[in-house]
Amino acid sequence: MKKIAFSTTGNDLSAELDPRFGRARQFLVYDVEAQTVDIIENKQNRSAAQGAGIQSAEAMIRAGVDTLITGHCGPKAFQVLEAAGIKVYNCSAATVQEALEMVQNGYLNPATAADKSEHW
Repeated sequence: MKKIAFSTTGNDLSAELDPRFGRARQFLVYDVEAQTVDIIENKQNRSAAQGAGIQSAEAMIRAGVDTLITGHCGPKAFQVLEAAGIKVYNCSAATVQEALEMVQNGYLNPATAADKSEHW
């Protein structure tokens, strides 16, 4: 894991993990080696009629992440992420920091399929 993206509602590691992927408020990208944080706004996808998951997945690819931690991921987004080699971890942690510790300590397993059948 070099760059980990988290669906979140805030701007730092203490922020709440957003359970949504495609319609998340924003994404926090944590660079493991540099220990830096970048924020990717997701304003355009929060109210999209359709395609929010795919567009958010494409944003993850552009950001160069190799790992995504989110509450839930739909089938179209999962397919795009999987094709790009991005591992998806579904997580119910309260904060980004908690989710980061869980994945780094091996408490999370990569998803093998989408866990939602449609957008929500």
